[in-house]
Amino acid sequence: MGLTMEVCVTSLLRDKGFKVTPQRLAIYNVLATSKAHPSAEMIYNLLQPVYPTMSLATVYKTIEILKELDLVQVLNVGEDSFRYDADTSNHPHVRCLVCGRVDDLHHIDSREFINQVASQTAYELTGQQFYFYGTCPSCQSKKQ
Repeated sequence: MGLTMEVCVTSLLRDKGFKVTPQRLAIYNVLATSKAHPSAEMIYNLLQPVYPTMSLATVYKTIEILKELDLVQVLNVGEDSFRYDADTSNHPHVRCLVCGRVDDLHHIDSREFINQVASQTAYELTGQQFYFYGTCPSCQSKKQ
């Protein structure tokens, strides 16, 4: 994690009354530097060698805090556990049904669809998440 990002996260945690711990910063760092959209278990397994006394509960508590601070978004891509993304911009995701890989879809413009939903339902929309499913290029090449 860059020093600027670490300072930002540190001050945000302090400003909201949360303790700043090396484990919390490490958990955010994993999320901020990963494109894998890890689950809490993946984060825990990655950090366990560095922080052997850290519990899985610490990971979950930290993710809840980061979510409350709008530093992560929670993804429910149809697995048994949630995935997390430090990119909180509004963007769809695609998940491989073979290996479980989850990728961002930043170049998909969904505004027209969102506007259609709003106009046809008269809802005041406060958010949305799009998930697509298929077989990633790597798994497709393994099948051939």
